[in-house]
Amino acid sequence: MTAPSTFGLSSEARNLHWLLTNLVEEVPGIQSVAVVSSDGLLLLSSDPARTAESRGKRTAKGPRGSSADLATIVSGIGSLTLGAAKLMEFGGVKHTMVAMDEGSLFVMSISDGSLLGVHGDAECDMSVVAYHMALFVGRAGHVLTPELRSELRKSLEAGAAGSAR
Repeated sequence: MTAPSTFGLSSEARNLHWLLTNLVEEVPGIQSVAVVSSDGLLLLSSDPARTAESRGKRTAKGPRGSSADLATIVSGIGSLTLGAAKLMEFGGVKHTMVAMDEGSLFVMSISDGSLLGVHGDAECDMSVVAYHMALFVGRAGHVLTPELRSELRKSLEAGAAGSAR
């Protein structure tokens, strides 16, 4: 996880960390995951390098530099598809899938504009990833309150400050 520890977090925050870890570890082909707030801030993330190492891969392809890269991409795609849906008057966006030659990107609405983004490798089964994302959203959506989003954001900032020392 991006945050070094769940020590001191509320049970809801620890549960979300557990759900995210479970999603990454249980679904074949997932490279990295990010939960992004409606204003584009990273709330929760997997570590793409550690995920690749745990699956026996030397280097992971995908967003480079930090978990914030995936959050930026997810936020941008979420904003673009929301704008398209409004322009076309088709209602809200439920999910977006982008298939590329060497990987896939999935973005799914959680609640109140928050988004779940998943970067998968080329071999991932898109329907399996989408199914498990929907399970995550169903379990996480009702607990992702403004208070919990604030707590998650502060724990990421504290984790970043601690690793910069």
